Amino acid sequence: MSETIERLNLEALAEAAVPHKATPGWRVDPVPGLLPVSGKAQPSVAVLIPCFNEETAIGKVVADFQAVLPYATVYVYDNNSTDRTMLEARAAGAVVRQEALQGKGHVVRRMFADVDADMFILVDGDDTYDAAAAPGMLRLLLERQLDMVSAARIPTETGAYRMGHRVGNAALTGMVQLVFGSGISDMLSGYRVFSRRFVKSFPALAARFETETELTVHALALNMPVREVRTAYRGRPAGSQSKLNTVADGLRILRAILTLIEQERPLQSFACVMLLLLGAGLGLGLPVVTEYLQTGLVPRLPTAVLATGLVLLGFLSLGCGLVLDVVSRGRKEMKRLAYLAIPPVRGEL
Repeated sequence: MSETIERLNLEALAEAAVPHKATPGWRVDPVPGLLPVSGKAQPSVAVLIPCFNEETAIGKVVADFQAVLPYATVYVYDNNSTDRTMLEARAAGAVVRQEALQGKGHVVRRMFADVDADMFILVDGDDTYDAAAAPGMLRLLLERQLDMVSAARIPTETGAYRMGHRVGNAALTGMVQLVFGSGISDMLSGYRVFSRRFVKSFPALAARFETETELTVHALALNMPVREVRTAYRGRPAGSQSKLNTVADGLRILRAILTLIEQERPLQSFACVMLLLLGAGLGLGLPVVTEYLQTGLVPRLPTAVLATGLVLLGFLSLGCGLVLDVVSRGRKEMKRLAYLAIPPVRGEL
């Protein structure tokens, strides 16, 4: 019986490799979750790089990751660049594809849908992150059976991490930690390693730079095993410009956080609204009630009506929170089942 199982397993591996041809830009990846009878398979790794006008840096980024991860496939997704980004990426040996919808969130959604691998590395194409940290992050994810390893940025150059970005990141990360837990200290990091079951169960909905917030909340809300490592963060090369607007994108990320809190923690959200309405109603209504008990009269009828309305709205808000909490729990259970339907990463690098 064991000889028959071994023969069928080897035949399945051989059959899976037959349709692929050794053409430029393509490679034969191991079948996810399928291990040979003797020894361990090497998990396939995909490096995903979203790009918009990064011709000065993208060639070096691709070359650096190919040097430290020769077994990985590097994908560059161009987002309507007007310079030589695509040509530089292709010349460096990357698989180059395009996404027409403008915004990093759209690109991440397309990459996660199109590319299949056992482990994924998501990194910006501006050469600010250290490619040498990638092998250690992959080993950490594989050995500890994690679903996400995030890189916390440690600036190595003056001005590499602007003060406005640092303060905004700390404030926004603090909000997420307060609601969802303190597993991640640098929520807006663009350098992460994911398992296949994280990527294929992630409902990417963001359009722009809110995608990092979605990634973090998705992991924390489902209580996935995650870790954070500290990596060097350097300034952009000469001639490269940041696409992040501190104020506009910061407000957009704040709105995304509030929306995610409302969706994932509706009872807490509507309970806070109830407390505000109840506080305002009692503040206005208690003097009216006190005056009625003393004189038997209600001279401030509009105030009494307003206070009654605020108190009723407060309890209505609590009722909505209770109903939406049940709905949110159902959504969370469905996401958890979709996550568990994908096998974890096996093998060794």
